[in-house]
Amino acid sequence: MQSKVRTPHHPEAAHGRGAPSANVSTRFGLPVRKVDGDWRDHMESLDGPPVKLRTHVTEEHPKTILSFNNSPDVPFDRSINAYRGCEHGCVYCYARPTHAYHDLSPGLDFEAQLFAKPGAADLLRKTLSKSGYRPAPIALGTNTDPYQPIEKRYEITKQILEVCLDARHPVTITTKSNRLLRDADLLKEMARRKLVAVAISVTTLDAKLSGKLEPRCTSPAKRIEALGKLVELGVPVHCSISPIIPAITDEFMEGIIEAAAAVGVKSANWIPLRLPHEVAPLFREWLAVHYPDRASKVMSIVRSIRGGKDNDPDFFTRMKPQGVWADMFRARFRIACKRAGVGHGRTAPSFELNCAKFRPPEIGGQMRLF
Repeated sequence: MQSKVRTPHHPEAAHGRGAPSANVSTRFGLPVRKVDGDWRDHMESLDGPPVKLRTHVTEEHPKTILSFNNSPDVPFDRSINAYRGCEHGCVYCYARPTHAYHDLSPGLDFEAQLFAKPGAADLLRKTLSKSGYRPAPIALGTNTDPYQPIEKRYEITKQILEVCLDARHPVTITTKSNRLLRDADLLKEMARRKLVAVAISVTTLDAKLSGKLEPRCTSPAKRIEALGKLVELGVPVHCSISPIIPAITDEFMEGIIEAAAAVGVKSANWIPLRLPHEVAPLFREWLAVHYPDRASKVMSIVRSIRGGKDNDPDFFTRMKPQGVWADMFRARFRIACKRAGVGHGRTAPSFELNCAKFRPPEIGGQMRLF
């Protein structure tokens, strides 16, 4: 009996998910997982199509929690990822290829096979208490969203913020969720001490389009509302219009800036679509499912701003596309910000945060020495 790789290709095969298929990686020479296609087809003929794909969370216990980088085009040198994989299911997510390291697909596995680090706060407390540690803002949400749906259950991000508040250690947060408002009291107190800045990413103002692009994210309207509530709390906020997808989401650029300005946001930026590794074929597949009428146009523009390729991985240019389309997006963004009275040009919330009040946290109940 011949085996075959079974790859769902209809949106119904992954209802409520962003990736149209598993998109198994072969970059690391991993064996392609196979299923008995004839057996599966026979079972479906008896029982009907597979049930809705469920999220599975694996708890992991790493030895370290801070990740350091020396990338010259990002405004932070350390970050924490409380979760691996992201249930938001953004089809364009540049972090999807990281799942391939675990022999999991950057497609549906990235959205449904998640990892949580429940000991993250304790690890962070131990790290910050080391005698040689020197504080600098910790970035949360640089890989996967710290406020994705499973945060409601695990509260790992909340615990991390509690440690940072106790240690007077600054953090930046990037999210697509209004779930962070659950931690409003923490954020308000951290803001009062200049310990936090928040960026909320808004891709579109069309809820239906958002449901296709990022099916388990907070709706665009609620993200705008969350920006306004953070402003009221005194939390420094930043609206990131990211990613800009040519001929799909770019039409909403001006509207997002206007909506953000209306709730008091004074800082914004835009980031072009990035399609590293397995994200490119996943996105092409998504276009074929949802926008077959303009798929070739979208990819033609993407390649025109990326030097003729689907993706540009090089430092600096990966964030700064080239060509007439890129120039047009920049001009539109600049004009819209000027009209709305919004500052622009930042790639992340880079408000002044205070490292001077840092104090190593208590460990095991031992009181601080004064």
